[in-house]
Amino acid sequence: MSPNPSKQKGNRLERAVVNALKEHEVKATRSWGSDGRSMGLAEEVDVLIDHEGLKLACQVKARKKLGKLVKPDTEVVDCQVIKEDRGEIFFVVTLSKFVEILKNGS
Repeated sequence: MSPNPSKQKGNRLERAVVNALKEHEVKATRSWGSDGRSMGLAEEVDVLIDHEGLKLACQVKARKKLGKLVKPDTEVVDCQVIKEDRGEIFFVVTLSKFVEILKNGS
C-alpha cells in the first residue's frame, strides 16, 4: 500500500520549513513521524523552532489553495491579521518576514 498523498505533501512541507529556517541560521527540528510526542510535546507539533532561547511549537498545514481571508497580499501588506468571533487574534506572515522579525525584532 502506498503512503497517503496528503501525508507525503505535509511531510515535504515540514522538511522544507525546517530547511528554509536553517538556511537563515534559525534552529528548527522536525518531529519524528510528525508527532510532537517524539520531542516531549503535544501530538500536533510538527516543527520546533528554537532561536536564541525562544521556543515556538509549530503545526504545519499544506492546502491546495488558501482562502483570501487567510493569505495576505504581500505586494501591499506585511501580514494578515485574522480572528474568529470570540476567538484569539492571529498574524499570518511570510516565512521571510517571520525570519526577519525573529532575527531583527522588526
